[in-house]
Amino acid sequence: MIDFETSAPATGLLDIDWNHDDPIQVHAYDEHTVVLRQSKKVHYEAPFMFLLFGNERALLLDTGATADSPLRATVDRLIETWRQAHPRETYGLVVAHTHGHGDHVAGDDQFRDRPDTTVVSADLAEVRAYFGLPEEPGAEVPFDLGGRVLTLLASPGHHRASVTVHDPWTGILFTGDTVLPGRLYIEDTDAYLASIRRLVALADATRVTHVVGCHIEMTSRPGRDYPLGATHQPDEHALAMTPADLRAIRDAVEAHATRRGVYRYPDFIVYNRPPVPRMLALVARGLVRKTFHLGQRRAATAWRRRQNSASGQRSSAA
Repeated sequence: MIDFETSAPATGLLDIDWNHDDPIQVHAYDEHTVVLRQSKKVHYEAPFMFLLFGNERALLLDTGATADSPLRATVDRLIETWRQAHPRETYGLVVAHTHGHGDHVAGDDQFRDRPDTTVVSADLAEVRAYFGLPEEPGAEVPFDLGGRVLTLLASPGHHRASVTVHDPWTGILFTGDTVLPGRLYIEDTDAYLASIRRLVALADATRVTHVVGCHIEMTSRPGRDYPLGATHQPDEHALAMTPADLRAIRDAVEAHATRRGVYRYPDFIVYNRPPVPRMLALVARGLVRKTFHLGQRRAATAWRRRQNSASGQRSSAA
């Protein structure tokens, strides 16, 4: 049996190069914690997913933005490798979600026929029923993977079924799209405020080593985000945020709670129930960037064709 308490928190590395070469990039934070990221070449959202191992079962948080990614094969391989190092006669898998938006649930069907696996839909009623979560924002319950006891917190505001997971083994707070280095889309300001205040209180009361969301949308330049739909993101902001960032987000949302709009900060941007023109501007910026890069690629292709044609003509003349 693995002791997930005595030596906690386990240390690991999150500041790595996310290269997008493979459909799913796999990074082991430690032996029992795996971070997965879907490639920008597969889907512009490039969501992060997380696989946490306990003594009796593993938890997969989110299934990505596409239905046909090799997620099932990747997870099966990771579990088999883990079981080779830690033999078990049987071993379960729970597939759950940080929230129910499409870029976090698209791969669910890959796991529905998997043995010893429970797929918890992102429907609010099912989430509450399976995990025993009360209705009020900030309500929390333990979820035991077998010696690795997670804390699940209801965190509505971005999505009515948003859930935050605190893992004492690593100290990581998995926040989905509620907190991330990017655009914080708030659909219910009161609920979001209650949720972010509860996360700040948790970070004040227990050890939180990293605050880890499901996307990177900010560049390394303070206050600068990538256009919506960007498929190339050089110089990304770090994935991990800190408890200090939780407090900064709380203060920012409190400051703008009564005003709909977009409010830019160095490491995040608050989209508090943004008016339609602001969302249209965000989409338009993304389309302009996409059109520009498409034009660049076409021009480069045409140039290469001309070069190849000229080279062929010179060879023929020789």
